[in-house]
Amino acid sequence: MTQQRVVITGMGAVTPLGLNVADFWDGLKAGRSGVGLITRFDTAEYDTKIGAEAWGFNPTDFLDKKEARRMDRYTQFAVTAAQMAFDDAGLTREQLDPERSGVYFGSGIGGMETYSEEMATLIHKGPKRVSPFMIPMMITNMAAGSIAIRFNLQGPNMTTVTACSSANNAIGEALLAIRHGRADMMVSGGSEASIVPIAVAGFNSMQALSRRNDEPERASRPFDTGRDGFVMGEGGGAVILESLEHAQRRGARIYAELIGYGCAADAYHMVQPPENGEGGARAMTRALQDAGIRPDEVGYINAHGTSTPLGDIAETRAIRSVFGAHADKLAVSSTKSMHGHLLGAAGAVELIASVKAMEEGVLPPTINLEQQDPQCDLDYVPNEARQAQVDVALSNSFGFGGQNATIIVRRYR
Repeated sequence: MTQQRVVITGMGAVTPLGLNVADFWDGLKAGRSGVGLITRFDTAEYDTKIGAEAWGFNPTDFLDKKEARRMDRYTQFAVTAAQMAFDDAGLTREQLDPERSGVYFGSGIGGMETYSEEMATLIHKGPKRVSPFMIPMMITNMAAGSIAIRFNLQGPNMTTVTACSSANNAIGEALLAIRHGRADMMVSGGSEASIVPIAVAGFNSMQALSRRNDEPERASRPFDTGRDGFVMGEGGGAVILESLEHAQRRGARIYAELIGYGCAADAYHMVQPPENGEGGARAMTRALQDAGIRPDEVGYINAHGTSTPLGDIAETRAIRSVFGAHADKLAVSSTKSMHGHLLGAAGAVELIASVKAMEEGVLPPTINLEQQDPQCDLDYVPNEARQAQVDVALSNSFGFGGQNATIIVRRYR
């Protein structure tokens, strides 16, 4: 069977920088931080008091009130982003064969807010007061299920749970589903809503979060000597993937072609990467091989770049090992410096950033890069966006458990 080319025809995003793709992208170009003091709960007893919330998100602005009430916040983000992507792609139900249309979506944690609230109900009010909607609101596959129900997508449906690689794995697996003829159209991406007390407390106990509470906007600083941990973000991103043939048949606008996917395990440690970043390097190498391109064809990397002391060094070393001398010619930036770390949703919004960078010829910056770590010695597009034409972009996501995923997009031709 001839392999299908796969293209991106629609995008939707709910982020700390804006509640749609246009506002998100404007924020990235402006180098604006979406980090602030947490408002979703009282942080008085917490070491970390900052986060990147989806500021101003009101689910009933996008969803029916009854529908929204029966969704965890992470599902609200997912369905909202998917609806935006559908609208952006100009898709209608009549254009789709339901059995050839599916959903692969990622989330690292799922309905953490619902779990936390219902656990409190159990402790303080007893088992009979726990909501009958607790289970369907909490389970991590419900975002993919809700998207399928909303748009009558009866084809392949799967949820990837690979920590911070979840969205990249979902998008990569959706690419394979279309490429190998199992579907004509897939909605893919990721969502996360983990700015809740138990999650912040847990990450604090690991000493994984930044504690730069007096300067929230300067807290996420990948590759800088002053970095002290990541800033938790929330939100969702969705893309419409179609076979080129399907997209052309309906006259769709094409943003970019999705050409490569690679994943690999560190097989090393629960939360720390190997010092040489070899697991991430394997994921990048496999994505390049899958795309059938040379390393020197890549012009931009949207780095995982979480602003953690070990992770940023390991990723830098991984990029050097894969790209060799070309690494010095690459533009690399971490948009997490602006929108924080969206955990299982990160790969989706960062793919959208990469596509927009190619489309507009603007590379988003790494902000707060004031004193570059000598061990992080690449061109990280410091502090200001840069005009540059890029034909191929690569996006990394590396998760706890040593699970790494890389996707590659190319300007459509």
